[in-house]
Amino acid sequence: MKLVLFQPKGSAAVLPGLLTERGVVDVSAIAGLGYAPQLTMTGIIDRFDALRADLQQAEAKGDTVALEAVKLHAPLPRPGKILACIGNYWEHAQRETRPLNMFMKNPDAVVGPGDVIELPEFTEPWMFMHEAELAVVIKGPAKRVSRQDWRGAVFGYTSMIDVSARGDGRFTWPSGPPASWLGKSFDTFAPLGPCITTADEIEDPNALHVRFWNDGQLRHNYNTDDMEHPVPELVEFATKVMTMNSGDIISCGTNHEGLGALQDGERVEIDIQNIGRMALTVHDPLKRSWERGVYMGPNSTNPEAVQRNRPT
Repeated sequence: MKLVLFQPKGSAAVLPGLLTERGVVDVSAIAGLGYAPQLTMTGIIDRFDALRADLQQAEAKGDTVALEAVKLHAPLPRPGKILACIGNYWEHAQRETRPLNMFMKNPDAVVGPGDVIELPEFTEPWMFMHEAELAVVIKGPAKRVSRQDWRGAVFGYTSMIDVSARGDGRFTWPSGPPASWLGKSFDTFAPLGPCITTADEIEDPNALHVRFWNDGQLRHNYNTDDMEHPVPELVEFATKVMTMNSGDIISCGTNHEGLGALQDGERVEIDIQNIGRMALTVHDPLKRSWERGVYMGPNSTNPEAVQRNRPT
């Protein structure tokens, strides 16, 4: 099933729901409400086994609200942790597996469907770029989980756009030392959504098609079976370092061959197989502009047909 947080138009309430082909089903009477939407969703994750039968009945027979009559919010509006992979896809002429590594992304950077990606008023970065990624939603507490037991630590999946400020390599503060991954943590730089698809709906997270459009131009277009380090390994790696709690996220990295600039007024859309599509707009108060299209130089593949670059 597909879990969402939604706000009926004309209401201030943010409610838990199920996204179905018939519309959105309000499940607040089943799941209850937390003090904040994040707590509502983590409560569902923690109690999902007990709630499953009632949620399935609501999914099949519950009254629906038309999707056009609600605003979808990020399904996890303030995750405790966002761990994001560095690279993690076979690209270009690469023929050796790179070491697995991750960085922390600011949980307060989360926005959701229909929201605005706000580019900061810095002149140092030479470009702001999109990275379309599959994100794993954790069911915790998960600590020292082996890759053989990874399924017990995974509640479901959503999509994330890892918005990135890039200067000379990574973002650096003007007149200061390199700040590296801070350039990925500006407010609004972690769009999540449109839903959480529960793990039972996705048998193999390393067999999903990921696409991303910028004003209708297809850029990212790859399959998650090209990950250098697949999802079971990511779960093992992360939980060796820290305890992952319910609602924490591991974002699986991107195929960089589809990278391009984000610019003022553009509409961007991410779509991941079995999860769904989410659209946002971009606002730049400085109205900067860069060359439009995919930016990766002569070694980049055509964004409409990303080549498989894994070694034979």
